[in-house]
Amino acid sequence: MSPPWPNGRKLVHLDLKGAPPRIEYLHQLMALFSELGADGLLMEYEDVFPYEGELRLLQATAQPAYSPEEVLSIQEVARSRGLEVIPLVQTFGHMEFVLKQESLRELRELDHCVGTLNPHRAEGLQLLMKMLRQVVDLHPDLHTLHIGADEVYLLGEGEESKQWLASPGRTVEQLFLSHVTKLAKAIKEAWPHMNIIMWDDMMRGMSPDTLRASGLVGLVQPMLWDYGPALDVDTTVSLLEKYSSAGLSELWAATSFKGSTHVHTTVTKTQRHVDNHLQWLKVAAGVSPGVKLLGVALTGWQRYDHLSVLCELMPVALPSLASCLETLVCGQFGGEAQSRVMQRLSVSSVEVEDLESSGASAGDPFVGRRLAEIIVELTSTLNSEDVCGFENSMCVRGWLSPYHRQRKRVSPLIAMQIHSQATTYLTALEQKVEALWEEMRRLYPDSVVQEWIEQHVVPVTAPLQRVTEDIRVCLEEMLPQKDPSPSPAAPTERPSVGDE
Repeated sequence: MSPPWPNGRKLVHLDLKGAPPRIEYLHQLMALFSELGADGLLMEYEDVFPYEGELRLLQATAQPAYSPEEVLSIQEVARSRGLEVIPLVQTFGHMEFVLKQESLRELRELDHCVGTLNPHRAEGLQLLMKMLRQVVDLHPDLHTLHIGADEVYLLGEGEESKQWLASPGRTVEQLFLSHVTKLAKAIKEAWPHMNIIMWDDMMRGMSPDTLRASGLVGLVQPMLWDYGPALDVDTTVSLLEKYSSAGLSELWAATSFKGSTHVHTTVTKTQRHVDNHLQWLKVAAGVSPGVKLLGVALTGWQRYDHLSVLCELMPVALPSLASCLETLVCGQFGGEAQSRVMQRLSVSSVEVEDLESSGASAGDPFVGRRLAEIIVELTSTLNSEDVCGFENSMCVRGWLSPYHRQRKRVSPLIAMQIHSQATTYLTALEQKVEALWEEMRRLYPDSVVQEWIEQHVVPVTAPLQRVTEDIRVCLEEMLPQKDPSPSPAAPTERPSVGDE
């Protein structure tokens, strides 16, 4: 057992570059975050921020961005719940939502890499400051800003960077530090009181001397992130000590409660994320007194980047978030801690996949519970061997191969059995998807529901639909005088679909 997380803020990260909640649901979530022990929000608005004027092109088109009034309402609710709001605006890497715009294409480090900003163009820094100014202006009394700067892919590969690096003694490390330092100084000049947080990963291989000479000391607070359930405690402690020895003694940690398992994960595994927090507690207990941990951000990624698929939605991750916050508060996650989480959320297990259906009249013990139940049920069906492996079943591979379909020569009897089984699966999935649609649209814009279905359901249902259509075409040609629809009483002497 480790000591509880040391003094400092516990921020819940809201990644709004995918599945931005309807504002009413977001307000409910914020109230729950506060009740669970959070005292801040790390708001990654990305393209749902209401950029105006020449920056309006950065707004999302799939669904409306939040209005200025809604952004102000987020801060009002946060204040009433004791939550500090810290905006996160990417300013170097992961700028896909900005650099995907054709009119800003020339600001890319490399034309085919839409996430990395060219650090040599004055227009790039001007654009960043315009973005930051609009964000700061819409956050009165803002004290802390996160400027991102993680995963700056292919930095140094652009032609202007190669020319810059051709001078003796210049390195990619210096190129990175030069841009971040220039930006941080511009922010401090505009808002002298502003605290600046940045991701640490691009600095992990740098020596203390390089960091000291960068000019970043006194300007930024690195946030060291590691989301793995088995993160290396000694290595992480050493990194924190290195930053501190270089003068960057004000530091943050970043854990994960969702969105870091696989890019396409739909159901959160609580224990995986609790384990990540248990490792971070060991890190916090292992650093020297000179390392000042200002807090921890519990990240909840909604996409790996702007152009990837949706990760787990917030409702299925709330048991994980509650468990992770409880772990930080208690220093462990034993029976008593688990009981508190289960009691608070009115659940019988901290694992969302163990949720029992609450029924239509039971209400929502936690906000979004019914949607979580539906996603768990639907995901279980989609991942079942019978459904996702249907095209590889014995009957389909043996009697409905591409060879058979192309020549439209099949065994009508077995084709009817295959059609019947595929139709049964499709009907069951359709019912679950209808329930998903009705519940999800209460909490998210319709475009989010459509995206989730197209990304996670359609890849599974499309092969089933192709099978039924191919069988229909084959039977129409082979039995032109007969009803091509399979008979409910089709013989069952052959192995049923899915048997091997």
